[in-house]
Amino acid sequence: MKKSLIALITGMMLMLPALALAEDAPVSEMTFILNTFSFLVMGILVMWMAAGFGMLEAGLVRSKNVATICLKNISLFGIAGILFYLCGYNLMYAGVDGGYIGSFGLWAADDAAALAGDYSAGYSASSDWFFQMVFCGAACSIVSGCVAERIKLWSFLLFCAILCGIIYPIQGSWGWGGGWLSEMGFADYAGSTIVHSVGGWAALTGAIILGARKGKYSKDGRVNPMPGSNIPMATLGTFILWMGWYGFNGGSVLALGDAASAIEMGNVMVNTNLAACGGMIAAMAMVQILYKKVDVTMGLNGALAGLVSITAGPATPSLGAAILIGAVGGVLVVLAVPFFDKLKIDDVVGALSVHLVCGIWGTMAVPFTDGEASFLTQFIGVAATAAFVLVASSIVWLVIKYTIGVRCSEEDEYRGLDLAEIGMEAYPDFQTVHLGGMGSPSASMSSAPAAARVATNPVRQN
Repeated sequence: MKKSLIALITGMMLMLPALALAEDAPVSEMTFILNTFSFLVMGILVMWMAAGFGMLEAGLVRSKNVATICLKNISLFGIAGILFYLCGYNLMYAGVDGGYIGSFGLWAADDAAALAGDYSAGYSASSDWFFQMVFCGAACSIVSGCVAERIKLWSFLLFCAILCGIIYPIQGSWGWGGGWLSEMGFADYAGSTIVHSVGGWAALTGAIILGARKGKYSKDGRVNPMPGSNIPMATLGTFILWMGWYGFNGGSVLALGDAASAIEMGNVMVNTNLAACGGMIAAMAMVQILYKKVDVTMGLNGALAGLVSITAGPATPSLGAAILIGAVGGVLVVLAVPFFDKLKIDDVVGALSVHLVCGIWGTMAVPFTDGEASFLTQFIGVAATAAFVLVASSIVWLVIKYTIGVRCSEEDEYRGLDLAEIGMEAYPDFQTVHLGGMGSPSASMSSAPAAARVATNPVRQN
């Protein structure tokens, strides 16, 4: 009896800490803090991807357009931040309730409940806004590279404002804001469709309406290569994007306040990494088989293709399945690049092949590893998003085209947008040599600053 009583008392004492933890407000507060911290850190990683996009694009355009690319990539984040505050966030998340659109209005942080001790929201309002905003900026970054080297700066930024403030939030509300696609069970964990394909569809309409760069395609259908200016920079950009993707996918767990969330985040990041590995190796092998030589840019885009492919469902695949999903993306990107060239759709950095094609593949691949997703629902989500973004983006591009104009003049394109649009060069110590042929203007149209440089300066061909 005495031993039983001692055992009972001991057991009760051992249970006391657990009981205290279950009802102690600071534990809920700690969960709130950890979730908020996760949003902020992962959001910073996603914004770090903007540097990756900037470096990748700067490396893959010709030297005469590098400074403009850098300006575009940092400017679009300024636009994304303001427009997502003015109307984007509320359109995406406020009062969607199974419908097609949220509400117009300024976003404002409301943490009154948390400040009063109610932490049921799970995380601070501002951390959520920040995390969602950087995703919005990423969609614009996709457009930037595709339409590079011939679009007017302010025309591009105006399009970004509409994309960030209206187009992206509306379609995002369908799947992530509790809209009709969400009600159907559409699965897009971190945005293969909602972010990447949306950027791809918007870029596609822009590339078609803009037309190809002068000299890119010959009348006989031959594709004339226009090599980028800096492969090491493009490689650095890819590494930065790869690293930032851990925030993109890992942060989409949307929690870090318990062991289950931490485990899921770890699994997501490992699958994300393996998909990138699979995409890169598959792309390199495919290029070797088709062209007998490995192309560096195809290897870079293969890694990105793997990352985009896994983004719709990074939590459910096995490790082997993640590699396979990424590898299929790597093969698709190698096949898609010449496909778009055959259509004479000039995509400077391969954004359509990476983000559009692999975004579609990644979304449709989810049911292979997630038993709760259906191929029909996934297809409906892809098709609906495509239809909306294609129509909306086309309208915006055409309005810009027939008002302020969307494409720079042939002379400005030949001189380079750095001098024509912003009046400075990314590499001022290099002498610019313009090569004749392929319908290009004569060398006499070279800019005065470049022509005035001494002949002993290093020479870079544009």
